[in-house]
Amino acid sequence: MSGPGRPWYLSPWVTLPFPVLLACLDAVLANDLGSATQMATSLLAAGALLLRKRWPIPVLLATLPGMQLSYIWLAPMIAVYSVAVRYRSRWVVGGGALLVALTQFVPWPMADYTLAWDRTTALAAMYALLTGGAPVALGLLVNTRRELAVRLDELTRGQERERRLLAESVLSTERARLAREMHDVVSHQVSLISIQAGALQVRADDPEASREAGRTIRQLSVKTLEELRQMVGVLRAAGGDAGQLTPQPTLADLPRLVAGSGLSATFACGDGLNGTLPEPVERAAYRTVQEALTNVRKHAPGSTVSVEVAASDGPLQVTVTNGPADPDAQPLLLPSGGHGLIGLRERAQQLGGTLSAAPTPDGGFTVHATFPAPAR
Repeated sequence: MSGPGRPWYLSPWVTLPFPVLLACLDAVLANDLGSATQMATSLLAAGALLLRKRWPIPVLLATLPGMQLSYIWLAPMIAVYSVAVRYRSRWVVGGGALLVALTQFVPWPMADYTLAWDRTTALAAMYALLTGGAPVALGLLVNTRRELAVRLDELTRGQERERRLLAESVLSTERARLAREMHDVVSHQVSLISIQAGALQVRADDPEASREAGRTIRQLSVKTLEELRQMVGVLRAAGGDAGQLTPQPTLADLPRLVAGSGLSATFACGDGLNGTLPEPVERAAYRTVQEALTNVRKHAPGSTVSVEVAASDGPLQVTVTNGPADPDAQPLLLPSGGHGLIGLRERAQQLGGTLSAAPTPDGGFTVHATFPAPAR
């Protein structure tokens, strides 16, 4: 190999002198060795081919006397091929081919030539056109092949880049989904742990209540760590799917979620909804209620909460409404970055739904989500 991806026979050390040697052989075999004019012009035409890549047009002009005064063909044909490879102008390439054809057609000396419309003239014209046109066609074919190779390389690079960007986009989307799951789970579980810790602090003089609160805290901590372990495992896998986060909550888990929220909450769910909706929709509805209850515990402790889930011949409607906070309730001093509602809105938009969150006139707050509800 003479270079990356190039065989030895395409090396410049081979492609440059080899046509010159062929042209010299053509000059020796086609001409009278005793004729100084024929040999001089023929060998000059062959030697000029060494400069054909740098100055193709002057080299072409230098080969024409040898073709006119002797019987060589190769040197002018190689020269006009070099012009066709080098230039894109139709006028330049066509002019070079025409010069070669005319030089081949018109003999020397021209005074001895009589133009006659006969078979010999027709054959001479055909051979002259082939002599000038065949190298040009070959040069154009080589140029087209090179351009196609460049475009194919660009297309391959573009496809590789698009595949890489697509993989990065999928990975980014998956990480964002896992980040939302992690936020919802951790925020909810930690707020419950904080409530139980507060109850443990208040009822420290009651051994039985303290043990119960400690047991609940332990269970919540173990559950939180287990869910975090699953999510971190998926993140490390860099390509895991939703099936790896198991088990996933559904609408059937909402009564237990509301009952264990530590809030004065009521729950109402339409008949026949459990198990009839796609899993992503049920999971999004569950996470919406979960995040809304977490926000109530953070920002409106002691308030009453109403959770409603319904789908009356249309989209699934999830509404969580809470009243004003109880002034005597002890607030949960937990950090809040505002990512919860942003994540809920992203969930709804990805499923083709909407989410709104706004305060109520009585000082409470309402979170309302709408999800398309096609049958499973």
